[in-house]
Amino acid sequence: MSSRILAGAAALVAVSVLSACGTMSQAPAFDQASLPDAVKVPAGNVVSMETVGVGEITYECRDKKDAAGQTEWVFVGPKAVLNDRSGKAVGTYYGPPATWEANDGSKFTGTQVAISPASAGNIPLQLVKANPATGNGAMTDVTFVQRVATVGGVAPKSECSTATKGTKEIVKYQADYILYKAAK
Repeated sequence: MSSRILAGAAALVAVSVLSACGTMSQAPAFDQASLPDAVKVPAGNVVSMETVGVGEITYECRDKKDAAGQTEWVFVGPKAVLNDRSGKAVGTYYGPPATWEANDGSKFTGTQVAISPASAGNIPLQLVKANPATGNGAMTDVTFVQRVATVGGVAPKSECSTATKGTKEIVKYQADYILYKAAK
């Protein structure tokens, strides 16, 4: 075969592949049906915003509750940037208390409803009920938040003992935070 025929065939294949990709719909970032029941959002709520939280969780070495003389790493709080699916920063997540804040100033706190284990080394999946928002904007009328697709964020593996009590460690993590509002 001549190089001209091969080049033409290669171009035709490339156009066909690109055309096929353009007609395929993008897969959702998560599948509500595949999530554990404990963290599924109740019926009557629809996705209002999908974000990817990228940040860190602080842990502190403290006395173990109800276990004199023993210590453990205790969750202190998160600090993350919330990005939309294109990677643009749209807000922040921090605490305590757990607070989601949009760049427009609207924000809400939430109360954990349930958690479900994630794969090893990753913080659990979570369902949070939103409290009424302050300010008007993207966070107004949010009803629930799901934390899914978690990566990292578990307590450090470094020593936590009476000798290291009070030490803080910061652990990197990432998670999708899917925000819901009541269906209209």
